[in-house]
Amino acid sequence: MRPIAIPAYINEKFYLEESAEKTCLDIRLVYPALQKGEPEVSVVIPAYNEENNILKTLSALANNQCKYAVEILVINNNSKDRTEELVKNAGIRCILETVQGITAARNAGLYAAKGKYILNADADTIYPINWIEEMVKPLAENSNIASVYGNFAFIPTAGTPRLVYFFYEYFADLMRLVNKLFKDEAVNVYGFNSGFKKEQGIAVEGFNHPPGTNEDGWLALKLREKKFGKLYQVKNTRALVWTADRRIQMDGGLWKGTIKRIKRVVGLKTEDRTDL
Repeated sequence: MRPIAIPAYINEKFYLEESAEKTCLDIRLVYPALQKGEPEVSVVIPAYNEENNILKTLSALANNQCKYAVEILVINNNSKDRTEELVKNAGIRCILETVQGITAARNAGLYAAKGKYILNADADTIYPINWIEEMVKPLAENSNIASVYGNFAFIPTAGTPRLVYFFYEYFADLMRLVNKLFKDEAVNVYGFNSGFKKEQGIAVEGFNHPPGTNEDGWLALKLREKKFGKLYQVKNTRALVWTADRRIQMDGGLWKGTIKRIKRVVGLKTEDRTDL
């Protein structure tokens, strides 16, 4: 069952009212408890001009409760704002990738990560406190799983009522089921909520993908085709992530975005999808 209302913890992180300095201090204080020691899990976040969002995401991730030792790694993809400054002030590792683009940024993160398991995250998404644990668990406990991906919900930012998104998300779930049954489950894998094993990711040349495809789903497809295992959807509501609806707004709004999604599913539109 999807939540109609946004959980209090998600609201708290998304609508942070404290200063950047206070948030950075808070992250530095809680992050060591998540690190524990030599990283087993690397949460990799590509970022381009995300000074207005990155601390919200880092705060949510740093407060995760997880039995694994975790590092958070931000890939600064030529940001012109204070993204890198804020990340470093929060005590989070940050590396610069000068080749512009999401594929280059994700590949840089893959090769720089220290963990055995890679979790893909985005700088405008809020992660619940059990997200890391629930996403890594299938990879750690089942050798026949090559890639995991999870569910997500929308945080309205442009006046669309949350109740409308509640029903839209069930419609999107139906479209993903259609993809899984009649197209390819790999198209359901999104770069802000997925994971895999680093060694296997490198073995398939990371996020490199052919023109007209997307880096996240294509990686999942390569992992499966390489016989590393199946794809696995994490359905536990404790792993439900919340993302701003800005990509829907970039698509022209909810209804235009819905029409585009339907056209993609039935094959009437072949353009690259957005992240949502």
